[in-house]
Amino acid sequence: MGCLRLNVTTVSPPSPGLQVRRVERRDLPAVYRIEQSVFPQPWPAGAFEQYIGRPGFLVADDGRVVGYIVADVVEAHGRPLGHIKDLAVRADRRREGIASGLLSRALDIMSGHASTAKLEVRAGNNGAIDLYRRHGFSFRRRLSGYYADDEDALVLVRSL
Repeated sequence: MGCLRLNVTTVSPPSPGLQVRRVERRDLPAVYRIEQSVFPQPWPAGAFEQYIGRPGFLVADDGRVVGYIVADVVEAHGRPLGHIKDLAVRADRRREGIASGLLSRALDIMSGHASTAKLEVRAGNNGAIDLYRRHGFSFRRRLSGYYADDEDALVLVRSL
């Protein structure tokens, strides 16, 4: 499936002075620092490069990058499927609605191109699971040993 091309503008921020915008190449070092600080098995730095310019690679910015999301529409069984691939917020900026704002914007972007979205989340990441449930995601199945450290993943889905 071809790459989505949409204009992404600032949306109502979850906290004052915060904007959600499309990532720029200069944001990648900050994105990678957040990735490394948040995940036990972070994506390699180069993995983010392929998403630059895509509408679902967004950052939350208040003068510095405080969070990001990587979302895309992929082909699944001959139909477009929204896929939340990565979402993280700096530890010192959690509980401010930043992840929720990023997720909402990504879901809006994907909704024009797919009727369903999915994601995988660590079975033990209760904070993330709660966030996704508040955004309408529900449990689809468990993937045993999905992560390199053998932790299971939960596949969550929602209609767009």
